[in-house]
Amino acid sequence: MARAGTVAATRMPDTVRPGGTESETHPWKIRLVEHPKRFDSPSFKAAKRTAHKILDALDDGDLPYGPRPGGSEHWEMHHGGSLWVMTERGWRMYRARVGIEWSMQFCAAPPRIDRLRQDAATLVAAFPLTLPALAELGYEEAEELLRTPIRDADGVEAWTDSLFNACVPMSRGHHQGILPKVPGEHHYPWPVKGADFFRFDDFELWVTLPDGTHGAVTPVDRRGSGDGHVRLVHAAEGSRAADALAEAQDRGLMAVMPPNSSAALQAFAGQIEPGRRTAAGALVTRGARANGARPRAR
Repeated sequence: MARAGTVAATRMPDTVRPGGTESETHPWKIRLVEHPKRFDSPSFKAAKRTAHKILDALDDGDLPYGPRPGGSEHWEMHHGGSLWVMTERGWRMYRARVGIEWSMQFCAAPPRIDRLRQDAATLVAAFPLTLPALAELGYEEAEELLRTPIRDADGVEAWTDSLFNACVPMSRGHHQGILPKVPGEHHYPWPVKGADFFRFDDFELWVTLPDGTHGAVTPVDRRGSGDGHVRLVHAAEGSRAADALAEAQDRGLMAVMPPNSSAALQAFAGQIEPGRRTAAGALVTRGARANGARPRAR
């Protein structure tokens, strides 16, 4: 990703006109206080132990959000709605409609959390190998969690820190990172962040915009089309790009940047020849660069 100081200025497409800015006249304050001491509950410790056993048994290609952390890094368990089941092909993780962050339990209505429990119970029932496999791993509380209605704060707390919510395994970056390093799920919208786990390796989702802020872009057509335009799908609040993006959405339009924009050149840098001034045209794969093969049309 290019540094802010090296990004050339570009103009927005004619179809997207940046709007004005707004500010509040009422003063406001946020009081900074010490965070209540947080500790891993026995429920969370048991869930994490089980999740690590599952992850150790999985091949790298079956990890939900790989690759496996190496060196001094380790898995962080995200309270993101982890629904682990044992299939005939091994362990798989699905995700609940919503996950319950630890602090969110204090505003959680028990009947609504109970619906998540019912959803999880329905899923696990479709994979009858799951409960015996969890018991074999030492997570014997699974069956009771799934069959016990959630009616109060104690029930919400138990579900929040259970294997069926609290164990989405992610690296620290993917979990809580901030750009210009790895963007984490805690800080960036999941419909955009999620693409990090299925995009082509040679497409850069996150780019530096001309004002030094960061945004996310997507291609506007299929791989192989030759179209180097990019669509802006996320921008930092308060930035010029965010104003343009909001106006485009209000008008039912797309905020699109041209192939010679800095954003497009960053996004397609892995697919074009070094030094090329436009992202439009032929696709150059890494293999083609290495062996001198003729590039194919993008």
